[in-house]
Amino acid sequence: MTPVELVHHFYEDIWNKQDYSQIPILLRKDLVFHGSLGQDKRGLSEFADYVRMVTTALDDYCCTVEELIVEENKAFAKMLFEGVHQGDLMGYAPTGKPVCWAGAALFTCKAGKIAELWVQGDVYGLLSQLENAKSLVEK
Repeated sequence: MTPVELVHHFYEDIWNKQDYSQIPILLRKDLVFHGSLGQDKRGLSEFADYVRMVTTALDDYCCTVEELIVEENKAFAKMLFEGVHQGDLMGYAPTGKPVCWAGAALFTCKAGKIAELWVQGDVYGLLSQLENAKSLVEK
């Protein structure tokens, strides 16, 4: 697959549809993942656990690729992440409130699969939303 196809399938199939069967198809078994939620993961199993953690905490989790730039084996995506806070996330108990934050991802592809991924999201914006939602729930 091309980097464009890999990025689109990565977000649509793995994250939006939570189709874990796509993980070994799209990602190299020696994947290195660096996430903005303080998560560094190596390999398919650790990455699958991370997806489960995020999608369990955020119901209806959705990733939207707003812009994608590709050069050779690298792809850079401007992202929008959103979901409904239904499980523990970053020390916050479920609030039932929607959250949405921007981010960016840098993919390195090798031999038709994703080999390394850096994701940086607006964690401050997410934390602010969780704190505001917590305050509303506590009232």
